[in-house]
Amino acid sequence: MKVLLCSSSDIGGGAARSAYRLHQGLQDLQIDSQILVQTKLSDDLRVLAGSSKLAKGLAKLRPTLDQLPLYPYPKRDRTPYSVQWLPDKLTEKVAKLNPDVINLHWINGGYLKIETIARFKKPIIWTLHDMWAFTGGCHYNGDCMNYTNSCGACPQLHSNKEKDLSRWIWQRKAKAWENLNLTIITPSHWLAKCVASSSLLKDTRIEVIPNGLDTKQYKPIEKSVARSILGLPEDKQLILFGAMSATSDPRKGFNLLQSALQKLSQSGWGENVELVVFGSSKPSNPLELEFNSHYLGRLSDDISLALVYAAADVFVAPSVQDNLPNTVMESLACGTPCVAFDIGGMPDMIDHQQNGYLAKPFDVEDLARGIAWVLEDEESLRKLGVNGREKVEQNYTLEIQANSYMSLYKELSLLK
Repeated sequence: MKVLLCSSSDIGGGAARSAYRLHQGLQDLQIDSQILVQTKLSDDLRVLAGSSKLAKGLAKLRPTLDQLPLYPYPKRDRTPYSVQWLPDKLTEKVAKLNPDVINLHWINGGYLKIETIARFKKPIIWTLHDMWAFTGGCHYNGDCMNYTNSCGACPQLHSNKEKDLSRWIWQRKAKAWENLNLTIITPSHWLAKCVASSSLLKDTRIEVIPNGLDTKQYKPIEKSVARSILGLPEDKQLILFGAMSATSDPRKGFNLLQSALQKLSQSGWGENVELVVFGSSKPSNPLELEFNSHYLGRLSDDISLALVYAAADVFVAPSVQDNLPNTVMESLACGTPCVAFDIGGMPDMIDHQQNGYLAKPFDVEDLARGIAWVLEDEESLRKLGVNGREKVEQNYTLEIQANSYMSLYKELSLLK
């Protein structure tokens, strides 16, 4: 069995890390897996990318070139939006590798042209890390439900025209994938429901297989040790927040966390807690609170991330829309309970008042209430952490994920 994973990169954002972790899990099962990427960041010999200076230069340029069709929309939201119109040579590369099964992951950033997918002459599994596969270009739809019809008049483009860029992208997908034999995997039940309601992919086979992680790397560590290594205070309770572009991506909800923290501060928690943020540097105009904030910048290696989770008392994920964020899973694996809004894939991982707290969507008072509830009792906090670790061990290990994928790979390769 020869499996080829396709991903824009092997290390980096959450989607890339998820694909690379699956690759590692398959390797542990002695499966012949390779990853074909646009940008290679690791030294893994099983990760394949162009090695010439020209290839590396083009790889860096393609994400920018993919954005060129967006220029007629100067008022568009500054959120991720992928056109995927650039020619590529992936059909030839895949043919040379001759895998039994192709597993697409996050293939945006100008990596894979929409029309190329239908040219692969192999069984195709597509693991979705967001909503792009069934929208007219956006990665998360916000309040817009146009993807259930045919897109057009895209609110993220601030377009009033039905025949706009989003309609063109939707039509390209509909035409190219009309007779495509495709199996969709979603990490969360929420995303599976979105796929099933979409006009583009509602008739495809949909399987829910959660992401996995290495529970030997992400594990509980003595808090005092983790804090000493990171230079964080040992006499305070630490509230942790983090993501890629943590404070600048509106979808991650930092503004809602700010409001919740202000309410916490006003209710007398100011002397007891401090905030820790990773994924962002300290802003020029930091939030004025009655407690200190620590900005750790971008962390990409597992060792540093595991230390930060273990050092915290609670991780807060105030996203307004999210699939199955690695941050929540990683935090639970390290024995740190999580507080989030009851949206997207959060309820897949967070069991309300068992390993964390699910707040009413976008209710900052309830978010603050949840943080306080987690922190107010030391024995309860310890139990929440134990429950979180058990949840990950029972549902989200690399071995569980890899075995689930392997069963599907074998089934599809036998049917080809």
